[in-house]
Amino acid sequence: MGLHTLRLATVPLTFTTSRLFLNPSPTLAFFSRHVQPRKPSFLLRAFSNSTAVQDTPLTQTSSDSSAARTQWKAAIDFKWIRDNKEAVEINIKNRNSNADLEAVLQLYENMVTLQKEVEGIREERNNVAKKMKGKLEPSERERLVEEGKNLKESLVTLEEDLMKLQDELQHVARSIPNMTHPDVPVGGEDSSAIRNEVGSPREFSFPIKDHLQLGKDLDLMDFDSAAEVSGSKFFYLKNEAVLLEMALLNWTLSEVMNKGFTPLTTPEIVRSSIVEKCGFQPRGDNTQVYSIDGTDQCLIGTAEIPVGGIHMDSILLESALPLKYIAFSHCFRTEAGAAGAAAKGLYRVHQFSKAEMFVLCRPEDSESFHNELIQIEEDLFTSLGLHFKTLDMATADLGAPAYRKFDIEAWMPGLGRFGEISSASNCTDYQSRRLGIRFRPSEPLQTGSKKGKANLPSTKFVHTLNATACAVPRMMVCLLENYQQEDGSVVVPETLRPFMGGIEVIKPKLR
Repeated sequence: MGLHTLRLATVPLTFTTSRLFLNPSPTLAFFSRHVQPRKPSFLLRAFSNSTAVQDTPLTQTSSDSSAARTQWKAAIDFKWIRDNKEAVEINIKNRNSNADLEAVLQLYENMVTLQKEVEGIREERNNVAKKMKGKLEPSERERLVEEGKNLKESLVTLEEDLMKLQDELQHVARSIPNMTHPDVPVGGEDSSAIRNEVGSPREFSFPIKDHLQLGKDLDLMDFDSAAEVSGSKFFYLKNEAVLLEMALLNWTLSEVMNKGFTPLTTPEIVRSSIVEKCGFQPRGDNTQVYSIDGTDQCLIGTAEIPVGGIHMDSILLESALPLKYIAFSHCFRTEAGAAGAAAKGLYRVHQFSKAEMFVLCRPEDSESFHNELIQIEEDLFTSLGLHFKTLDMATADLGAPAYRKFDIEAWMPGLGRFGEISSASNCTDYQSRRLGIRFRPSEPLQTGSKKGKANLPSTKFVHTLNATACAVPRMMVCLLENYQQEDGSVVVPETLRPFMGGIEVIKPKLR
C-alpha cells in the first residue's frame, strides 16, 4: 500500500517506446563522484555527508523554498521526452497527472540554447588564451587581456543562469509520470481489471460484529485513550492483539525469507531528499508524510524509502543481482482528508507496523519479479484463509512511479466490503535514476587500442519493485472479522498458532 504521490520514471520492457529516461545527456546526468570500494565486495558507493538527527517537533506540511528545492538531479532523458512528445502527452492524460509537459519542453529548449552559448564563449576564451602564448605587441596583449576578462565575466554569469535553468527544469519535470505497461486498463479505479480471485465470503449464521466491536468486547484495543494521548487515528493494542501483531510479522518474515529475501529493520527517520528520490512529496500541500520541523528529515510512510536508500549512489555488479529484501518498520502517514465509515478503526491510522518486500534487479527481469511478488502475496493471504481479489490497477490509480501496479483487496465482513491490504508495484528505473543505483553488466572486458588498457562495460540503472507482505492493522481487521464466532470469540488461524504460543482462540475476558 504505497503512498499516493507523483513520481517520474521509465521502462524498457514489452513496451517498445518506453525509454523515457534512458541515455541521459552528459549535462543532465548524475554528477559523478569519486567512487571507493565498500564491503560487501559487489558494491561501489560514493561518499556522502551525514548529520545527526535533531530533537525537534513534527509537522505535517512545510513550505517549499525555491532556493533549496533542487539539490539533487535525476538522470532524465529530456531529449527522449521531446522526441516522443505525443506518447508522453497521452500517458500524462491517461494517468490523470497534473504534469506540465509544455513547460518541461520549453525549459529544455532554453537550456540547450544556453548550453550552446556557454560552450561558444568557452571556446572563444580558449582561443584568446592560445593567442597570448605567442609573441605579441604590448597593445595587442593588452587587448587580449581585456577580451579574456570580459569573456570570463560573461561566462560566470551564463553558467549561473544555466545552473538555475537546469534546477528549474528538474523541478518541473519531477511531476512527469512513468510510461505505462501496455496491458494496464485505461481509466479510473473502476476500470481496474480482476487478475485473480481466491476463496469466497464466509457465511455467518449469527449477527456479525466489525473489528471495532470485537476489539472492545475482547479487550484487544483502545482508541479512546490513544486519542487523548496522541490524537485521533492512533490506538493501543492489548492482550492477545499484541501477540497477534508479533505473530503476523514473525510468520510473514519467516515465509518470505524462505523465498530468498534478506530481512531488514530500517531507520524510521530519513532525509527529505531520500523521500523525494523515491517519488514522494514530503512537503506538498496534501502530503501523506510527517516532516520534522526545522530539519530536512521526515518519518517514513513505508520501508520502501529507507530500503531504496541503502544502495544510493552505488554501482552494483550484475552478479549481485537480484537483491531481495523483506523489511520491517513502523510507518507514519498523515492520512490527510481520510474520514468517514470507510476509514474507521484500524483500517486507516497514522502509525502502524508493516513488512515490505523490495527488489533491485536487471531491467529485463523486473516483470518476472513483479509476478513473483504478487504470487508471494497471494500465497500468504491464501494461507490465512482470506477471501481476496487481485486487481490490475487502471492508469489513473497508478501513481506516477509505477509502470504497473497490482492491488490485493480482501473481504472484510464487519465492514461489509473489500478493503485494500496490499499492493505490488514495478517502478522500473524511476527510483534508481533519482537514487543513482546502477549495475555494471558482466560482459567480457575488451582491450582498448591505447596501451592495452581494459575497458569496463557501461553501467545501467537497476529496476526497483516493492510489495506489501503484511500491513498489520488491515490484516487484523480481516482476521478478527472473518474468524469471529457466535460466542464472541475469535479463532486464531492455524498457521499463526505456533507464533502465538499455541493460543487457538481469543476468548472474552472474565469480568
